[in-house]
Amino acid sequence: MTEMVKLTAKDFATDQEVRWCPGCGDYAVLKAVQRTLPEIGVDPSKTVFISGIGCSSRFPYYMETYGFHTIHGRAPTIATGVKLANPELDVWIITGDGDALSIGGNHTMHVLRRNLDCQILLFNNEIYGLTKGQYSPTSRVGTRSPSTPFGSVDRPVSPSAFALGSGARFVARGIDVHKNLPAVLKAAHAHRGASFVEIYQNCIVYNDDVFAPFTAKENAGNQLWLEAGQPMLFASGTKGITLDRERLCLKIVDVIDGDWQGAEVIVHEPHNRGVAHMLVEMPVGQGWPVALGVLYEDPAPTFESAIIEQNRALSEGKPADLQALVSKGQTWEVAKEPREI
Repeated sequence: MTEMVKLTAKDFATDQEVRWCPGCGDYAVLKAVQRTLPEIGVDPSKTVFISGIGCSSRFPYYMETYGFHTIHGRAPTIATGVKLANPELDVWIITGDGDALSIGGNHTMHVLRRNLDCQILLFNNEIYGLTKGQYSPTSRVGTRSPSTPFGSVDRPVSPSAFALGSGARFVARGIDVHKNLPAVLKAAHAHRGASFVEIYQNCIVYNDDVFAPFTAKENAGNQLWLEAGQPMLFASGTKGITLDRERLCLKIVDVIDGDWQGAEVIVHEPHNRGVAHMLVEMPVGQGWPVALGVLYEDPAPTFESAIIEQNRALSEGKPADLQALVSKGQTWEVAKEPREI
């Protein structure tokens, strides 16, 4: 019996020079993924990272696995083909807010609604970094950039709300440098189906500290880390989230002496889609926290499993006959008659 070799983070790192701007949040995400994969027992020979175009899309070069650096917005399409061709592969999609939600918006929507078994990591820095700082679909109103010199007037897309609206069965959020990111990645990998993870990623050059109101050390109290079966508490347990049953919306309450039950703080139930929608729409700031961790999870049959079962049922008891398949339908044979000389 061959003993399994225990891999480490170094086994998932290539010899390629990692080329992102110094201080970019992508470095932290890369390290988190490389640390997480050996912990969950991933086989590099059965793992593939697929990316589109953008700063985050350099990712496959730095992973000692299989990988494809594809075209703008089409990583989900390539990933679907890969998974259907070889369902045993562990497929990861690496994308950015511009790549996935602008030119690739429809591709992202379809991979989510189809529920392809894959992990989608969307790096959200609310800007186009690779093309020198233009505003992106997630940029906030008023964002000044080379393409919006007087400030953006667009209402931004919420990636997690988009995922829920597209029928995603697993939606989570993390922060590039946070210690809890590996736990979010593990939960995404354990889920069977399309796992959508929005990662708040700092672009130090073109959108530095845009998430500081909840990522800066002094503002850590504005983070609401969700855990199944646990009360929704933040600000070191002094505040919580409850449901205003008259207005059917969430409400912040004070928690006195740890009595979260008396304050009617609600317990996180990941399968509750309605509450998940409310959580992703919380107006961060003005006392509201940002919801992090697994926001929603409710497994359903995967796309590739349905295709495989359909093909099995259709082919059961039928011998393979390529010629019969080619001849089926509107086909005819042109007889070759001898020519008179």
